[in-house]
Amino acid sequence: MVAVQRFTARRADSPRPVMGVLLLSTDETLEEELRLTLPGRLGAAGSPKLHSARVISAPEVTEDSLAAMQATIPAGAAQLPAAPSYDVIGYGCTSATAVLGSKRVADLVRQGRACRAVTTPLDALVAWCAAHDVRRLAVLTPYSPEVSQRLVDAITQAGIEVVVLGAFDEPSEEAVVRISPDSVVAASAELMQGIEADALFLSCTNLPTLEARARLEQSCAVPVVSSNSVLAWDMCRLAGITL
Repeated sequence: MVAVQRFTARRADSPRPVMGVLLLSTDETLEEELRLTLPGRLGAAGSPKLHSARVISAPEVTEDSLAAMQATIPAGAAQLPAAPSYDVIGYGCTSATAVLGSKRVADLVRQGRACRAVTTPLDALVAWCAAHDVRRLAVLTPYSPEVSQRLVDAITQAGIEVVVLGAFDEPSEEAVVRISPDSVVAASAELMQGIEADALFLSCTNLPTLEARARLEQSCAVPVVSSNSVLAWDMCRLAGITL
């Protein structure tokens, strides 16, 4: 039998900010775009620590399926590692936040995992608009007209005017993630013609927007943000990181 050499381990508590993100079970986009947007190489000194978990969601986006997520958010949040002290947890669904309400979403997240702050793409958009003096917004969504209108109502209630709304009317999550950057760029260009807006918002965490945003920023006279970009921005803001 080989003798065991016993060692004493010293605890190393990382000073890096700790973030959690709740991804929908149908989302194929947010995780990648968030990791590409957050500052620094994840895992490097000074970069945030990011933990993720999944929230069960329906394959189609309807008002009913979005409302049903209030039953699955706490269990999803509980799948985040329990040991870390979270500076912020981001819930990755813009339209569900519009349907459920920001306070309700925050309460549901905290039922599953304690944290200092909770944000969502909708909360993040409102905070980003306030920080950049954006009062008039153009909005492009992949949703149905009914779900798109719930989003407009929520944005309007936050004191931001939606001056124009475009939608792909695509309820299927599997189809949303495969909307091409060319389609997003073309729809955005048409939507912005003759419109006086302070910014363009591309809604939905499952809609791929990194390439489209990069191209639109070369042609649009106003800032172009997405659910994923503002969520990353607000998670950093709440964790005390400059993005």
